[in-house]
Amino acid sequence: MAKVLIVYAHQSSGSFNAAAKDLAVEVLTAQGCSVEVSDLYAMDFKAAATVDDIKGSVKDADHFSYLRETKLAFEEGRLSEDITKEHAKIIEADLIIFQFPMYWFGLPAIMKGWIDRVLTNGFAFSTEQLYSQGVFKDKKTMLSFTTGSLESMFSPTGINGDMNVTLWPIQNGILNYCGFQVLAPQIFWAPALAAAEDRKGMLEGWRTRLQGLLEEKPLSFIPLDSFDQKTFQLKPDVHEQHASKEFGLTVGIHLNKPLPPHSQMKAGC
Repeated sequence: MAKVLIVYAHQSSGSFNAAAKDLAVEVLTAQGCSVEVSDLYAMDFKAAATVDDIKGSVKDADHFSYLRETKLAFEEGRLSEDITKEHAKIIEADLIIFQFPMYWFGLPAIMKGWIDRVLTNGFAFSTEQLYSQGVFKDKKTMLSFTTGSLESMFSPTGINGDMNVTLWPIQNGILNYCGFQVLAPQIFWAPALAAAEDRKGMLEGWRTRLQGLLEEKPLSFIPLDSFDQKTFQLKPDVHEQHASKEFGLTVGIHLNKPLPPHSQMKAGC
């Protein structure tokens, strides 16, 4: 039985995001999955990463480093209870779905706070375990979100720019960095601007996708062994292999070539 965690961030139970979250719970539960929801607003989850996340004294109060101090607190079992509860949920989960409205081309503050505080140094990543060798390499994750702008506005010629570029810091810099197998995002384009029938169609599309979600292949990222382990630069032989290719390797590692189309939105690109 697959275990699914939905990290959900919206203030209203009547929102489109709530409907998408509820539908995921319904469909995945019907398939026999065990589904748990972290409703961040209902939990009044603390977004700010502060010294209060650590029980007891810190090692260096005069030069406080959240990264170092929380790693030590994790190792010594001194993290705050709200963080350790979320750790337990992640450990159990086979798939984590982040459901949210896109704010300012990114995550709502409360969800970014969940990431800052819960994906703790030592728990979610380390200098030895990152990217394709990351801690969560056996787990899947995905973004499911609404936009305020039309799809055409998030295109390579649109005013907001290419959505693949917008997604890169989250999907690569957070999720892939921690080792997750990242499934293609579920994007609900501007539901607030859509007719009721169109919104219904968006949810029906999500229902259909949910039926086979657990069998989906993840997005492609460059494996860690393609980089020199001292300089973290792309190995010369890998660079040479792609020298004649039309497109760059990824949105971030593009080799001064055109960005690979849809690489952050469709598996196999």
